[in-house]
Amino acid sequence: MTFVSALVVTSLFAADTPPTTGDDPYLWLEEVQGEESLAWARERNSVSQTQLESVPVFADTKARMLAAFNSKDQIPAITRRGNYFYNFWRDATNPRGLWRRTTLTEYRKAEPQWETILDLDALAKTENENWVWGGANCLEPEHQRCLLWLSRGGADATVVREFDVIARAFVKDGFVLAEAKSGFDWVDANTLLVGTDMGAGSMTKSGYPRTIRRWHRGTPLTDAPIIFEGSESDVSVQADVDRTPGFERIVINRGTDFFNSEHYLLRGIFEKVEAIKLDVPSDATVYFHREWMFLAIKSDYKVGERKYASGALLAMRVDAFLKGERSFDLLFEQSATRSLARAGVSFTRDHLLLNVLDKVTGRLLEVSYVNGKWRARAASIPPLGKLSVSGLYDAFAPDAQSDVNANSYLLNYEDFVTPSSLY
Repeated sequence: MTFVSALVVTSLFAADTPPTTGDDPYLWLEEVQGEESLAWARERNSVSQTQLESVPVFADTKARMLAAFNSKDQIPAITRRGNYFYNFWRDATNPRGLWRRTTLTEYRKAEPQWETILDLDALAKTENENWVWGGANCLEPEHQRCLLWLSRGGADATVVREFDVIARAFVKDGFVLAEAKSGFDWVDANTLLVGTDMGAGSMTKSGYPRTIRRWHRGTPLTDAPIIFEGSESDVSVQADVDRTPGFERIVINRGTDFFNSEHYLLRGIFEKVEAIKLDVPSDATVYFHREWMFLAIKSDYKVGERKYASGALLAMRVDAFLKGERSFDLLFEQSATRSLARAGVSFTRDHLLLNVLDKVTGRLLEVSYVNGKWRARAASIPPLGKLSVSGLYDAFAPDAQSDVNANSYLLNYEDFVTPSSLY
């Protein structure tokens, strides 16, 4: 499909086109869901597909790639929820996929036993829908109720439906969002924060939600009060609820364009709502983890008498920052050969994991705050590889304080002679 898309682009201007609109002969294609645009795209795809399939190596290449995608030797990516590890798996037998789970003990085995939660192929057949999996957002600590988002044919717009993991069924009269580009998160078992298409004025010009509503179970979404509102010219507005015991917070990210955002902490969503704008650079990436706030800055940042160079990672306690302090701890500096990888920051309970590119090869730093100081330890890994890291910390795990996996993480490594390997 990637190659088809590329050829669509190359054949774009060679094709016959409808009459021009103003100075831009393709302005009519801005109506992306319009029948005229879709018909034109289908025609171009047909031309591109015919050209692709006429290439002598196409059939063999397709067969080899399909065999690789369907191989049962693939590493199943997992997400921890409590004592279970969830995976979404697709292969030749399950082309739409299985949402399933297992234990860590089973996962370590050569052939783990998986417990199927939802068979998307069976669901699509039963409901006569072209469902494509979009993901799950489950309510802690039980992880029993989940909001699943499903798209028709892989579209950006999704349908959101509440699912009961124990009952293996969608919740009767549960939360449901109609097909739209939606954002949502759990506040508690009966309350969601929702951004979705509510008609005229509710979406940005980019087609994403610009308002956040507080929606209570059993009430019409149209009656849900707006608790935060962006501008129509924004890219999107998104709410993230951190329910970690002792560190509960709601963060609003207002994307003013594709490179800049405003960040807010929201207070009093059931009473008088207060949105506290964070005094941070608009192009910085902001992370919250327990009592800490981290800033990955993309441009030089001067605060007080100190200047931090682009590419640095900074840390400060959240309560100190909200009191007006700006004495950041410098955790990482970029150099001519060294930078944070994309998605280079992850966490265990007590550690910060930094995925660093050093001369275009992966390095891993385990950073800890010990006795009032940040300390970094380089993990021992081969020198020429590419890596990705994912922490296994779950703040709601049973016996969280003694959780043996609270400071464990998964490391995926590969290099020129080592296939993708999980540790």
